[in-house]
Amino acid sequence: MKRPVIWSQSALDDLKAQVTYIAAENPAAAQRVANAIGTAAAALSDIPTGRPGRVANTYEKPVRSLPYIIAYAISPSPTGEAIAVLRVIHTARDWPDEQWPKA
Repeated sequence: MKRPVIWSQSALDDLKAQVTYIAAENPAAAQRVANAIGTAAAALSDIPTGRPGRVANTYEKPVRSLPYIIAYAISPSPTGEAIAVLRVIHTARDWPDEQWPKA
């Protein structure tokens, strides 16, 4: 069962900040990172695999071969369920349980 994947504004802002930072030094690498994160998020549509998140009612999906985590929730939608991408976080960031990293 495919679920729609919906990106929150916070997740889009996270992705933009990460890609902009990388693009300053290496635009091709920034494009590869953006593509890999987008592909990983899209794959959640088919099989939302991930570990329980540090924030209640969320999950975390590591992006393969990259130091990023996609934080997401499974939420109701008119057609059943949707994947809500909440944040895109670099794994070097520390954040306490029940909070997102500060910008």
